[in-house]
Amino acid sequence: MHFFSNALGDSPAWQSELCPQGENVMELRKLRDLLEATVLCGEDRLEEDISSVFASDMMSDVLACPDEIHCMLTGLMNSQVIRTADMMDIGTIIFVRDKMPARDVIEMACQRDMVVMVTPCRMFTACGRLYGAGLGRR
Repeated sequence: MHFFSNALGDSPAWQSELCPQGENVMELRKLRDLLEATVLCGEDRLEEDISSVFASDMMSDVLACPDEIHCMLTGLMNSQVIRTADMMDIGTIIFVRDKMPARDVIEMACQRDMVVMVTPCRMFTACGRLYGAGLGRR
């Protein structure tokens, strides 16, 4: 199935399966599948829902965001990502471009009960897939 042939036009039929009833909410398990991601920690939390995603490599932009953020996409690989997510109560971090964080970064996230995933998608592609599936729409 090709997911994004109509991502910016009318809602494709599969969108209702990913974000039911137009709620713009997605279960982490579905997000994982959509982004072809690997879970590094927090496997036991994949039944939780998220409704907001923020993508940035600049943690100052994340800190300046006035909206609630449930999930952060980033290519930044240091412990500042975890510290920033912790300060902003962001429960899920997805590293893009198959970039694997260092063991201490993963351990820091696990200690804070965060969900951490790695996707082979580039940031633009990951954002497009999530938007196409209904996240980020108001």
